[in-house]
Parts: sequence; C-alpha cells; structure tokens
Amino acid sequence: MSTQATGTIAVFGATGQQGGAVVDALLDRNATVRALVRDPQSDRARALADRGVELAAVRTDDPTSLSTALTAITAFYFMTPEANSLEEVETEIRIGTALVDAAVAARVPHVVFNSVFGADQESGVPHHDSKRTIEERLKRSGLRATMVRPTPFMEVMAPRLEHGEIVLSLPLPEDVAVKMISIRDIGRVAAALLLGLADAPSGAVELVGDELTGPQIAAAFGAHVRLPARYQPLPLSVLSNDLDRAMFRQFAKMSEHPSDLAAVRAIEPATLYLEEWIRSTAWTAPAQVADS
Repeated sequence: MSTQATGTIAVFGATGQQGGAVVDALLDRNATVRALVRDPQSDRARALADRGVELAAVRTDDPTSLSTALTAITAFYFMTPEANSLEEVETEIRIGTALVDAAVAARVPHVVFNSVFGADQESGVPHHDSKRTIEERLKRSGLRATMVRPTPFMEVMAPRLEHGEIVLSLPLPEDVAVKMISIRDIGRVAAALLLGLADAPSGAVELVGDELTGPQIAAAFGAHVRLPARYQPLPLSVLSNDLDRAMFRQFAKMSEHPSDLAAVRAIEPATLYLEEWIRSTAWTAPAQVADS
C-alpha cells in the first residue's frame, strides 16, 4: 500500500452521481479537490465551490484548457458521459481520448478511469466497448493508470409496492445473480486509489459490493419493510432500444463470472452489501401503484 498522496486531486465528472461520490469521499479525507467543469456558474458547480472545491473551466474540444486544468496535480479521476445512442458512443470515445491526451500533456502522475465491469473483454455492448477503447488508449499512453469498473448500482434496484407486496421487475431471468455496487462505494474506492491509500495490483478493480438473484434482491427489500416480496422477470422486449437490450444481455452473461468481493473490501473495508445499503439509506416502500 502506498503512502497517502498530498496535493491537488482533479476530478472530471464531479457534478454527476459517480464523480460527485468521488468528491464526497475525497473531501471526507480532507483532500484538495479541483473539479473540471464546463460551466463554473452552474448550480451544481457553485455547490461544489461552496464546499471548498476549486473550479477549473474546461472544454473537451479545447486541449489547452484541459491540459492547463491538469497542471500541478497529484492524481486525476475521470469518467465519460453515459451514451444512450451510437452517436453518443462516438462522442464518449472522443471525450475520453481528449482527457487521456491532456493527462499525457500535463504529465499527470496517476490517472483513475471510471470504466465499467467487463471492459477488459469485448462485450458487443457499444457503450461498454467504448470504455474498453478508452482503457486501451490509457494503457498505450505510458501513464500510470488504474481502472475502476463498476457493476450496476444498488440505487437502481429499488422495487415498487403493489397491493401490499414488494415487487421487483427486471429484464433478467430469476436465476441470474446480479452484481452490484453502491454509488457511495464507487467514490470511496476511487478516492482511496487516488490518494495512494490502496493499490489495484493488476491495474484494475471490478467493483462488486454484492451479488444476488432477483428473488433475493426482492426479499431483502421486503424483509426491511416487513412485507411479502416477489420477483417478476421481464422480457428484453420491454426495453426501448438496442443498446439497453445488449446491456442486459451482458448483465446476464456477467453472472457466469465469479466475483471477488474481497478485492473491493481490501480497498474499502466498509463497502456495503445490499442489506446494509437498504438500512443505511433508511429505504421505505414507495407509494402504492394505482390500478389502471
């Protein structure tokens, strides 16, 4: 394990969920944070500034603004915008490439890239393979780089209340074990790597906090609110686009690969299991679904 880094940590994506969790974790450790933002006057950017975060205005199509913002830092975290179409996939790769090149120009000592689970293999999911492309760019760059590869978020697993019963519906068979992680823990793991409090010996860490089937997930929520629970598997046809259908096929395929939950907890021992996340967030059952 490394000695804790001092100096400024740069974060691209600080106004989003995952990047915001990284900022939270860094500030909890009294780190100096510089957020690379498009508009320093936006409400989210100003909220960061109010917490002591330095703001650096950047444009991803302006290499000088990026390399300037990355000058004199000790580490750099970045994630790319989530793509929902093939056109956005190309934009994601363009932004990721620009950020890697800027880090090279600024001679950043350590880069942590927020990728996706399974990005070390070609998945056939366009907005997952785009992250694989960015990972490969990083590996060729000569920079010291660590990939954090999150699985689906616990935050999106929340079920509904129907006729007094907790019901979870996902387009996955009931025997598929879903790998998941809380957004909080994505931030904590990334912060530990950025600060040199932990290392990923292979240069990457698969972020899995828990692994449960649909019926087990439903049961965990039901037990918390003391209500009966059931799982309802849905067909892939309920999804509105080909990218989402490809993604859920990949989630099912991911279940075939064993998870190393201990590897994540070696970096962040307080990584939450789903039951712990449910308790820590004081989850309550949503309003009853009205009959149509």
